[in-house]
Amino acid sequence: MRLPPTSLAALAFAALAALGAVGCVHAQSRTPLAPPAPAQAAEPAARQAEAPAPSVAAAPAEAAPPITFAAVGDVMLGNAYAYPDPSKALLPPDDGATLLAEFSPVLEAADVAFGNLEGPLSDEGTTRKCKWPPTGVCYAFRVPERYGAHLARAGFDVLSLANNHVGDFGDVARVRTRAVLDGLGIRYAGAPGEVALLEVRGTRIGVAAFSVSAGTNDLRDVEGAARLVAELRARADLVVVSFHGGAEGAAYQRVPHGEEVFLSESRGDVRRFAHAVVDAGAGLVLGHGPHVVRGLELYRGKLIAYSLGNFATYGGFNLNGPNGLTLVLEVQVAPDGTFLGGTIHPGKQLRPGGPRVDPAGEVIQILRQLSAEDFGAAAPEIGADGTIRVPAPAPALTSRR
Repeated sequence: MRLPPTSLAALAFAALAALGAVGCVHAQSRTPLAPPAPAQAAEPAARQAEAPAPSVAAAPAEAAPPITFAAVGDVMLGNAYAYPDPSKALLPPDDGATLLAEFSPVLEAADVAFGNLEGPLSDEGTTRKCKWPPTGVCYAFRVPERYGAHLARAGFDVLSLANNHVGDFGDVARVRTRAVLDGLGIRYAGAPGEVALLEVRGTRIGVAAFSVSAGTNDLRDVEGAARLVAELRARADLVVVSFHGGAEGAAYQRVPHGEEVFLSESRGDVRRFAHAVVDAGAGLVLGHGPHVVRGLELYRGKLIAYSLGNFATYGGFNLNGPNGLTLVLEVQVAPDGTFLGGTIHPGKQLRPGGPRVDPAGEVIQILRQLSAEDFGAAAPEIGADGTIRVPAPAPALTSRR
């Protein structure tokens, strides 16, 4: 839900080239805090002593309303850099203005809308990823800075900058990305030590993001990740963790036990990571990176989405079969992160890209199957209409005499 930005914490990025700890905090308030109640005059001690004890029990406090998140996977709205011919930019019709239109209502309606920004928002920078003369395919993304307004208009509140493409055009583009998002009031997290803080109806929400790429919080350092989450939990009522990890492609929709290796690179042990950050205090864990969806798990009452797939990836992406299926994951949680329920809003991308509502709901059945196969009794209940529920407890066994 996009609201006018409130105060932004100032941050100097002079040390960003070193990509050390960037203690960045973005504060955003959803509702004004109530003013303190006026002080009441103290009664004389004698009258206080004479006052009878109340005879009627105080009414129980009402439960805090749930917080609604709308979460998506990879977002790359168009590439201003094309390889091997940089002059042939891969940009969408209408300059991207309508690319997110079909899913904007659910993003705007949420208390917090999240996505993974798969590439920098920058009109500057150079890349070292692509070789000259050209020797093959090279994936280097640079999204025009003006496209940041499309993200704000669609309703995004906070973005992960922890992935393998945010550094495609160097530190100059990293700095420009943060400057663009600051100007739009969109919070972000991802550089070492960098977190985002928001507030929804008095609940302080902290967001931390991890990946396996340089210049980001490393999800393979599970103990370090747990420490960062525990530190953030001390400052926030609810911690959301984003991670960009796991092998890529249609052959990797299952969540394995143990470390994943893809293209000779460790992509992390995502089960161990996700459980560790929940143990450390995370209330919601949102994965992306495999470019396909993966299953959902309930662990200690908290929801883990192991991959939300490609959401809006225009030009240059494989969108065949499972790679083209997408969703907005709507989740309701209690202020401590306890999962209460949710909805899968199904979508599809067809080349060259851009999410479209899928009335057939193909991704729903795939998530039902993957969740059940990988997590069994720990999977949430997913209805044919995309409704997500906490499974009913198994009936108690009774002894027979």
